[in-house]
Amino acid sequence: KQWYQRRVAITAGYECKFCFHQAKTSYHLPIDEAKRGIRMLVDAGMKKINFSGGEPFIVDRGRYVGELVKYSKQELGMESVTLVSNGSLIKEKWFQEYGSYLDIMAISCDSSEPDTLKSIGRYAKRTEHLQQLQLIHDMCEKYEILFKINTVVCSANWHEDLSEMIGTLGPVRWKVFQCLLIEGENCGDIDPVKKMRDATDQVVTREQFQHFLNTHRNVKCLVPESNEAMRNSYLILDEYMRFLNNTKGRKDPTKSILDIGVEGAMEGSGYDHKEFIKRGGKYEWSKKSSELEW
Repeated sequence: KQWYQRRVAITAGYECKFCFHQAKTSYHLPIDEAKRGIRMLVDAGMKKINFSGGEPFIVDRGRYVGELVKYSKQELGMESVTLVSNGSLIKEKWFQEYGSYLDIMAISCDSSEPDTLKSIGRYAKRTEHLQQLQLIHDMCEKYEILFKINTVVCSANWHEDLSEMIGTLGPVRWKVFQCLLIEGENCGDIDPVKKMRDATDQVVTREQFQHFLNTHRNVKCLVPESNEAMRNSYLILDEYMRFLNNTKGRKDPTKSILDIGVEGAMEGSGYDHKEFIKRGGKYEWSKKSSELEW
């Protein structure tokens, strides 16, 4: 019960072809209900929370997730409060207001080549992703927040070498994921009316994923996650605060913790704590326990 990921928004702004958190709904809980759910999780033993999406900065221009970050750290005293974003909507004003409550900011970036990023879908008009990545790195340095990078290895980038980019930015942690298919999200029974994306042409073999890891074997901050390591080692809550069970290769939601409590919902979560530990899920996740050297 140490690690939960809370999705606060489903829409993303970008259209990454491999995304498995696609826009089935734009719903988000009233903030008081979201806070109640987070408190329930803390009372049940939660020590770390990660806010992700979609793109969490879409709702109220980041103020919604900012208030939850602040509440989690200031009111509940959580060990680690982290956030994953594509970075496209982040402004310095957000850091000024909420940066002191955030331990880790993770930005998704899958290539150092603009053409590759555009082909993947990590692209939006009027936003230069690599430039924004550097700006957010600099703001994390200024506001003393640990900086992390997330990369998905897919058919477009498995042969690339990102060593120079990672070396220049110097994240405390570089999480490298193998492109994962989830039925009903990015493969299988997806909804064409909602323009959901099919990622079957984005997957890589184990050998291609290992090739990417071998290319970056000297990057000390790299933390790999294969499909097997990823699938059941996270406790993920959706926008209704339901755990998402992925043991059958799709997201089967439990009932909401707001209705049946954390323990009741946990029973159907499919969470594998041994796999969580095996993939290195417990680490120095608080900026208080890490030395910030820039």
